[in-house]
Amino acid sequence: MSATDAALAQRLDEMEVKLTFIDDAVQALTSADAEQSQRIAVLERALRDMFRELSAMRTAQVDDPQSEPPPPHY
Repeated sequence: MSATDAALAQRLDEMEVKLTFIDDAVQALTSADAEQSQRIAVLERALRDMFRELSAMRTAQVDDPQSEPPPPHY
């Protein structure tokens, strides 16, 4: 094997190692992205539920004031 062939083989090996690290990094980022998407979906559902509950509470508070009994000092 000539010096040029050895240098090319070494460069190819280095590129394969770098490609392996890049592939691992991409897989880790993909996993993190999927996990974040799931967390965001859970938080969005919780926020929607809280808005519904708040809306229901507001509706309950807006009941007709005439239907409430008078304060005890009357």
